[in-house]
Amino acid sequence: MSYPLKNNAKSVPSVASILQRLIKARSVTPNDAGTIAYLAERLSELEFNIEVIESNGVKNLIAHRKFGEGPIFSYSGHVDVVPATSDGWRVDPFSGDIIDGVIYGRGAADMKGSVAAMLTATKDFCNANIAKLGTFYWLITSDEEGEATDGSVLIAEYLQQRGVVLDACLVGEPTSHKHVGDTIKNGRRGAISGRFIVQGKSGHVAYPEFTVNAAHIAGELVTQLANLAWSKDEPGSKSTLQVTGLTVPNIVDNLVPATCEIMFNVRYSHGYKSHDICQRLTEVAQTINADIKVAWERPCESFYTGKKADNCFLSLVENVISQELGQYPSLSTAGGTSDGRFFANELTQVVECGVKNDTIHQVNEHVAIADLLAIEQIYKRVLFKYLGSE
Repeated sequence: MSYPLKNNAKSVPSVASILQRLIKARSVTPNDAGTIAYLAERLSELEFNIEVIESNGVKNLIAHRKFGEGPIFSYSGHVDVVPATSDGWRVDPFSGDIIDGVIYGRGAADMKGSVAAMLTATKDFCNANIAKLGTFYWLITSDEEGEATDGSVLIAEYLQQRGVVLDACLVGEPTSHKHVGDTIKNGRRGAISGRFIVQGKSGHVAYPEFTVNAAHIAGELVTQLANLAWSKDEPGSKSTLQVTGLTVPNIVDNLVPATCEIMFNVRYSHGYKSHDICQRLTEVAQTINADIKVAWERPCESFYTGKKADNCFLSLVENVISQELGQYPSLSTAGGTSDGRFFANELTQVVECGVKNDTIHQVNEHVAIADLLAIEQIYKRVLFKYLGSE
């Protein structure tokens, strides 16, 4: 079905109208642009208890409704988006306009589409005349696309301080590849950036015997970093190190450089934690007879959700998708980091499932209405199976 560019909200499904409303909010990190208040109001109408935590311009929504004894389940997501200008876009990136059944706009796929589908699924579940059990949480932040220092990490601390232990968490990140539900994430690689600062001794290039060339030492270190083997890697989750910059200050062609800085980023398997990476790379630098210091930046821990013998949420999501699509999804830990790392632990199974990710952060980011309806149905079925009597 084709929809006109300018449309009436009544001409599209409810989930699409909600997504349009969210896209029109220019919620570039950390500004939520009213989206947290909008979601809080909608959830309050469904008898959720609402709390909003604010920190350094970030708003975090923690909403919950207790139906009775049973598992504690949460939807997790974010309403903030990366910036967008109008250059190259078919429509205004904050319009939510529809062309041929496709909604365009910043955040359409990452991840306001999932938030909209979660909201309509939640409404259908709460209004269903069935027996319900357990506690249902909504955990939404406006600080995922940035440094993530005032977002989900604070939500996780809030839950911990109140003794709330999630049994399962469904994160709405866009995970699908060719069609909705074909891939879900049951973990993520960790990430850490760093800088090696190599200190040598400057001098005239004609007399290298009186110098220590920091750039030469840096080259030796880069070679070792590029050839590292990662013995703790597991199938489907490979560690990689990329040198992202080499800097020599005050470059002139007759001066041996006294300093050289190596910038790098490591994406590491769930077989490692950030302290393992720091220790490993520090030991590599120590094998070189030189003055080398290291500074670490932005560690993001890896996480992994395996199968459980009983009440396995990962298996439940797999089965739901199989029933919806006729085939099981692929499991993956690839891609960048996500807020799932803040909620994953030995007691909480975290699964990421969302729409296609082929246009996220790009010009003309979009999601098909048919895909919205598909992910809405998956979210709803997960709810009915995990907290309902189905």
